[in-house]
Amino acid sequence: MIEAVVFDLDGVIVDSEQVWDDVREQLVLERGGRWSHTAQTDMMGMSSPEWSRYLHEELGLADSPLELSDEVVRRMLARYREELPLLDGAVPAVERLAGELRLAVASSSNRPLIEVVLERAGIAAHFETTVSSEEVARGKPAPDVYLEAARRLGVDPGGCAAIEDSSNGLRAAHAAGLRVIAFPNRHYPPVADSLALADVVIASLDELTPELVAG
Repeated sequence: MIEAVVFDLDGVIVDSEQVWDDVREQLVLERGGRWSHTAQTDMMGMSSPEWSRYLHEELGLADSPLELSDEVVRRMLARYREELPLLDGAVPAVERLAGELRLAVASSSNRPLIEVVLERAGIAAHFETTVSSEEVARGKPAPDVYLEAARRLGVDPGGCAAIEDSSNGLRAAHAAGLRVIAFPNRHYPPVADSLALADVVIASLDELTPELVAG
């Protein structure tokens, strides 16, 4: 029986993957690095220690990974404060589920970004706990962030459903043993073998109901 729903943030609540792409590409080009056309998909799901190392080691930025992470987060916060790119239907979907199920967030975003998004969207109070992948050993596609969310909720992973949009997110939720609901990212669609791991695929957040979650 499903007791809880664990939301991804980027691509599920906020339409932000292209914002991340923009911010990191601009930083790389400003600082003399080598931007790659695969960089965004390579970094999707990585924790901040992982993607900041990638910027440093693979894309050639001289700054330390910690400095790079701090600068990217600073720029992302500025963008979110200017305009929060909420996905259509995200807030009503959270409110629908909150009446009947316990909610958490398991995100690759840094904690300050998670908090700003939920607060500015007016839905922070609906979530019992939030987990950033910077707080666990490995980012997605490893299952760590989902296992930690279930642990903090005190619910067996099999009693949780995940809402995910990306290849690495779908792999992470499946590996953790959650029921997987895919909402494919329109900018960076998940690959077929990752999408095949989903228990159900939705085209709109309007489809996200307690009945669908329960299966």
